[in-house]
Amino acid sequence: MLQTVKARPEIRLKPEAHKRLLQGHPWVFSNEIVMDPEAKALKPGAVVRLISAGGEALGTAIFNRRPLIAARLLSRDPEAAIDEAFFVRRLEAALRLRARFFDRPFYRLIHAESDGLPGTILDRFGDCVVLQVNTAGMDRLLPELLAAVERVLAPATMVLRNDTPAREMEGLASEFRIAKGRLDGPVELVENGVRFLADLREGQKTGWFFDQRRNRAQVAEQVAALAATSTGDARVLDLYCFSGGFAVQAAAAGAAEVTGVDRSDAALDLARQAAALNGVAARCRFEKREVLVHLGKLAERGETFDVVVCDPPAFIKSKKDYWQGLKGYRKLTRLAARLVAPGGLLFVASCSHHADPPAFTREVGRGLAAAGREGRILVTAGAAPDHPVHPAVPETAYLKAQLLALD
Repeated sequence: MLQTVKARPEIRLKPEAHKRLLQGHPWVFSNEIVMDPEAKALKPGAVVRLISAGGEALGTAIFNRRPLIAARLLSRDPEAAIDEAFFVRRLEAALRLRARFFDRPFYRLIHAESDGLPGTILDRFGDCVVLQVNTAGMDRLLPELLAAVERVLAPATMVLRNDTPAREMEGLASEFRIAKGRLDGPVELVENGVRFLADLREGQKTGWFFDQRRNRAQVAEQVAALAATSTGDARVLDLYCFSGGFAVQAAAAGAAEVTGVDRSDAALDLARQAAALNGVAARCRFEKREVLVHLGKLAERGETFDVVVCDPPAFIKSKKDYWQGLKGYRKLTRLAARLVAPGGLLFVASCSHHADPPAFTREVGRGLAAAGREGRILVTAGAAPDHPVHPAVPETAYLKAQLLALD
């Protein structure tokens, strides 16, 4: 059972530590909290009332003294009841927001702190949902959250993909579980009018990357424009293609030849199936390669493409990887730019939240210069609107992308 509001334990902040909360930030770090015996005795994930050093009640949070982010705000109301009804309200608010942008149930419904549920991801795949809980507090509240999901969405299948490294930092075990229904294989989704398959059991993250939806549409639009020219023979190279998101949409937009490159056999197989589903398999080729090595070989052969897409995994997974990761984006840009035909397009993205936009832009520019290419940034973009950004948490604006025209 959930604790009553009256019995809710209190966590006191050190002097001045409350100021960031009052400015809209939802986190309190462990070194900002008075770790007295009472605080240390609380079980990981306890729902607490946050109190300033002066005794002012600041809100309701989940608390875990183990990680650096020790308290995560659930509500500015210190008396808020954190129960099924609370989660229903958060889900309904997120649903209303997505309904403004999407007319089919294929999107991210809950984007952690940005939707008021700390460390929680909920992706919709039609009548199947995938839930990922990365904090001890939300893990303890999982029964109430699942009940709310059932009440609001009534999905046929609920999948728990609680297998991220973030759970280890919270002291949580990794798990995969089907909380409702059954999962017999990959599920179908529709993005920008194109059909795909997502592996919700073994695929990366929750099985699909909805965040690139608008960027894929932007690239496909440019491919369509190229295909409509007198030559009409647009060639596209999709690097780190995963399950074919950019590649298949480019083919559906009219590309004459699309090559997708990845090192995952499972992802490439789903990409091939997606190409077949959309009737473009004859114009798509998917190859298992190590991308950076393969780029060098393509350049040696004198290959060029009208559009080159670079959507790599995070090169900077932690602060210690920062400088080496930035060099990785520079190198990838340098190698990819050499393959872009004169007047062609280069799309480069980073999902590393540690790579701030100015640094990413700088490294892309350096990569172009190292390749001996000049170009112009046509579009600077982030994630699709189902991945909203919390104004006080820059980490939620993790995705950065540029579409460049090269001379």
